[in-house]
Amino acid sequence: MTLLTAADERGLKGLSLDSRVRQLFYGLPHETVKELADRIPVESRNQKLIYMRDGVEDVINVMLRPIAVMPDQVSYFHVVSLAIINALKRLPDLYIQDFAIREIVPLNPDEEKWLWDTWQQSHREDNPVFGRLDAMVDFTSPMWKDSLNFVEPNLSGVGGIHLIPSCEQAMTDAVLPTLQSHAPDLHLEPGLDLREMFIQEILDHLEAIHRPNGTLCFIDPKYAGDGPEELAALTEYYKETRGLTVVHADPSELYVRGGEVWYEDTKIDVAYRDYEVRDLIEMEKDDGLDIKPMKILFKENRVVSSMAGDFDHKSTWEILTDPRFTEKYFTADDRHYFKRHVLWTRRLRDCRTTDPEGITVSLLEFARNNQDILVIKPNRSYGGDRIVIGPSVSQGEWEAAIEESVSGSESWVVQRLARISVSEFPVIAPDGSVSHEPFYTVMGFAPTKYGVAILGRASQKQVVNVAQRGGMCAVLVGKYGKALHGPR
Repeated sequence: MTLLTAADERGLKGLSLDSRVRQLFYGLPHETVKELADRIPVESRNQKLIYMRDGVEDVINVMLRPIAVMPDQVSYFHVVSLAIINALKRLPDLYIQDFAIREIVPLNPDEEKWLWDTWQQSHREDNPVFGRLDAMVDFTSPMWKDSLNFVEPNLSGVGGIHLIPSCEQAMTDAVLPTLQSHAPDLHLEPGLDLREMFIQEILDHLEAIHRPNGTLCFIDPKYAGDGPEELAALTEYYKETRGLTVVHADPSELYVRGGEVWYEDTKIDVAYRDYEVRDLIEMEKDDGLDIKPMKILFKENRVVSSMAGDFDHKSTWEILTDPRFTEKYFTADDRHYFKRHVLWTRRLRDCRTTDPEGITVSLLEFARNNQDILVIKPNRSYGGDRIVIGPSVSQGEWEAAIEESVSGSESWVVQRLARISVSEFPVIAPDGSVSHEPFYTVMGFAPTKYGVAILGRASQKQVVNVAQRGGMCAVLVGKYGKALHGPR
């Protein structure tokens, strides 16, 4: 008997499981697949999977086939993503003490003043950050660990708290009964409910700041009419399932009375924000927003995510991949995870640095000579905005992107291009025919100390984002068949 390594066996089990799910769909009668295609949007609406576009409700597209992962894969994703989140939580203090860090993750003067004014010792003792880390991964490869590449962090107002469990539930209700009727030995189930992990983190923080059982306020552009409808749905969910006092407010609706922050007649104890500090500052300048309530909440350590959430620049990956920072600030275990899973990234500028192999190079020269393995992105944008994929553009367009990045006032990064995973999903054509087409997939890992949830997104474009009308894919945890053995 030839023995497999533990990692190989887990990867092959994942391949076996996912192959089983794919084969089930290949074998389903086309009429059954069409019935599932009709059922999924109904369940998605029931689960309030809604994206607002110019004030109009748009039900988020959910792919018909779930992606299946093994429990021990989920455990590994939890360990790695939590290590990265904990490293990023340290950035406000590193920014304060190290001028080189300030060059990598630059704050504008108003943001920096906000940091000086609000960052306190209490944040160092209990620093509430809730984030999502976007990554590429091939769940079914025997080398699945090596395929895990983190692309960028999202540390404030992250999408997924409502979307992930709701997508998984829509899949469970609409599709799983049919799959299990055809394969009774197949066991798939939703992962840990991110809504429950998130609220437990909030309750823990309320205890830490000596406001147990306090009121949670979700703060976002409440009346914008654009973006995922998550916080309104979460407000109702926690009221109905937990009996908690939860309110949903626009920052303009907050006011200060008696040294406390209020929304209508409700005193706020802790806030979850879907705003960057620079947005609040701009609203103060342009719209006359009274930012005193938000400043009080930040200073008293009553905001999730803390000021660390404003350090989710893509260039933070430079801090995690440059030896001059990793060897100074992080442990050997941290460095192992960063080296294996965080994509080489540099803030694009005229400097000398180390390339992905650790060799000292001129960054601009390296970027010009290695177009085929690189991508250029705005440092602080999101939603797939203005990404330049090296192999997809001409040399002239690549040179122009470098020039614009260096000469303009906006900060940009250059990053090692990750291999985008591809999965096949059933698709119903306009004529009613059924086919199985390839889609690029990107995962988002939302870790807490209680576990990790996985946001799956799929698109036939290389830039995968729900904001650009990509779809969601449910990532379900399962097992299938007997233990695998090596070839006899």
